[in-house]
Amino acid sequence: MSTPPTSTLVLLNLPSSILCGINLLTFTTTPTFLGIKNLPTGFHFLFTSPSASLSLRDGFWFHIPIPPTPDAPPTIFRRWSPEDERLIPCTEPEGEEFIKAKGGWKEVYEKNLTPYRQTAGSENGAAEEDKEDAWTGITNHITSSILTRFAKSEEWNISSASSGVQDRDEIPGLSREEVRDVIGEEKELGMLGIDLKKTWREGAVGRERTEGARDRSWLLQDICASHQLEAQEVGTIAVKGAVEGQGRWGDVVLGQMEVCFLMVLTLANYSCLEEWKRILVLVLTSEKAVWEKPEFFADFLQLLKQQLERTGDVEGGLFDMSDDGGAFLKVLLKRFKRTLGQVAESKNGEDMLEDVKEEFENVEKWVKDQYKWELSDDYMRRGMLELEDGEMVEMETGEMAGEDESGEYAPVVVEL
Repeated sequence: MSTPPTSTLVLLNLPSSILCGINLLTFTTTPTFLGIKNLPTGFHFLFTSPSASLSLRDGFWFHIPIPPTPDAPPTIFRRWSPEDERLIPCTEPEGEEFIKAKGGWKEVYEKNLTPYRQTAGSENGAAEEDKEDAWTGITNHITSSILTRFAKSEEWNISSASSGVQDRDEIPGLSREEVRDVIGEEKELGMLGIDLKKTWREGAVGRERTEGARDRSWLLQDICASHQLEAQEVGTIAVKGAVEGQGRWGDVVLGQMEVCFLMVLTLANYSCLEEWKRILVLVLTSEKAVWEKPEFFADFLQLLKQQLERTGDVEGGLFDMSDDGGAFLKVLLKRFKRTLGQVAESKNGEDMLEDVKEEFENVEKWVKDQYKWELSDDYMRRGMLELEDGEMVEMETGEMAGEDESGEYAPVVVEL
């Protein structure tokens, strides 16, 4: 055997007993483990960590294309760097020399490479198959151009410490160089530039600025337009419905949402969590865009449900969907439900928004089943209560004032 018969990832000099993961699967390495075989086409993410705890994790994206011929599947080599404690790029001659020293491809392929998908006959195999199907569903909009912009390099390398500029912590009294000497270099990530404090066009005044603050459709449109060229598909996985050479409107936002969520899931990256939240706020508070781009919102809601189904896999409580941690999302969903109803009523567009309403109902049902969230406004705010002695008193609750934007939470007009 001169070459492996399937798509293969070979990891040179990888230590044993460290944490390793690919996509949604994690495991501890053994002395005989040298890589993964039978990799399906598409985008994958592999990460490592010196320990299984929430220590610094480092990983890289890679793409398995459809091979030009069945007998020429791609092989990717990576080498472990003891100094950096991470996997770094490796040349093909270096990799082939490593394989030769281990006894050749036949020996390595049969004894040292783990199949990507285990036998589905076992309980673990069935669970891993479900995770692979889930991975496919939450990477539909990721493209090579999105990863290059996000990772700011062609290597697509990201770590737990990687951060967007707007999410970096400033330590009083220390310069950026001094902070770098203390905690090390932070790899900068390419964020979309969502500024929720300025959601109107340059030069807007008066009513236009007020409407831009309430309805963030202009900012969503602007971000999609500015990144539209980056939505072009470079790899071989075409986004459904995409025009040749051009991604659909909003695919960059959905792709960024997918990458950020997965970096939280695998690396516990805080900056990616913040970007994910910014995307949710931007999309779910864009009102006019619901009518103008219903296909985008249907795809967004479908993706959101798929991601929420995986939040339990995140370590460290980053995706806390309890009453406190999930309050921001609950408020956004309640607001979006009102928006959806108002837009459909004002535009007489029940049919136009049918797919959006169907996807939202799926999200609503899921959060109700999982978290007992009630997204409807139909609840008792004021009523009569009978005391033990039979006296009737009128009671009013203010617990939902924050979600209803009423009482002390009601918006006010101020003169500047």
